[in-house]
Amino acid sequence: MTAPTRPEATEDIASPAAVRFVALGDSLTEGVGSPCAEGWRGWSALLAPTLAPDPTQVAHRNLAVSGALATDLTITQLPDALDLNPQFAAVLIGGNDTLRAGFDIARTAAALDATLRALADQGAVLLTACLPDPAVLLGLPAALARPLARRMGAVNAVVHELSDRHRAIHLHLAQAPWLHERALLSADRLHPSPAGHLLIARQFHALLAESGHRLGPPPAAVQAPPPPSRAADLWWLATRGTAWLARRSVDLLPGLLALAAVESVHRLRGTASALDVRSRAAAEAVLAALPPP
Repeated sequence: MTAPTRPEATEDIASPAAVRFVALGDSLTEGVGSPCAEGWRGWSALLAPTLAPDPTQVAHRNLAVSGALATDLTITQLPDALDLNPQFAAVLIGGNDTLRAGFDIARTAAALDATLRALADQGAVLLTACLPDPAVLLGLPAALARPLARRMGAVNAVVHELSDRHRAIHLHLAQAPWLHERALLSADRLHPSPAGHLLIARQFHALLAESGHRLGPPPAAVQAPPPPSRAADLWWLATRGTAWLARRSVDLLPGLLALAAVESVHRLRGTASALDVRSRAAAEAVLAALPPP
């Protein structure tokens, strides 16, 4: 099955009268999990019309691409975003970085910092979010889940700090009730459902309103299907999920198995906490090495 394509922007984002909103990131921001006739209609498309009292004055461009890494921001998405000179810019990234064998928190942090810095220097109001742990969402066993959780924790620590440095509107998306409210997740358990995308849009709207921005009414409710059943979850895993895991396994599985082996040894020795300390120290060192805003 071919995935829906991202719809083109319906407004002229270059119009001087428009409030310009650009979204950068990966499949979460692309809108995967919330299909519509034109492709995906995710949280950024739901938020966009509310960024001004008159929705016709808002121009929205979604530059996010499924599978994007932090380095893809600076290489492929940021130049287009800067050309559009947006008033609002959303930058949500990092989940795919944690799912790669070559994960490097320094590389992720440098790319995110460069992206936020460039958009902030243009005067854009930044929107950022820390992300839920994909290992928890997928329910992986502890030996595999813990190394991924450590990576996600390092990425989120970087996102928190850089959001503060660049004065971004920051959403603690990792704290949303993804596991307790199944209706918020699509069948793949990695991406928000239509209800989950609406939750993100509404929370960003609330944070912007609290910060004093002149907005329109909150994002309207969307027609959302019922939560996926257990049978639907299993069907996705047996079809599209298996293909996804196979693609990821080529890159991720060898490195993840090595991490799991190290994790198991440390757990047997009772020194697993040392890995947590090491990961936090690496994130702190990376942040200390970045130039000040």
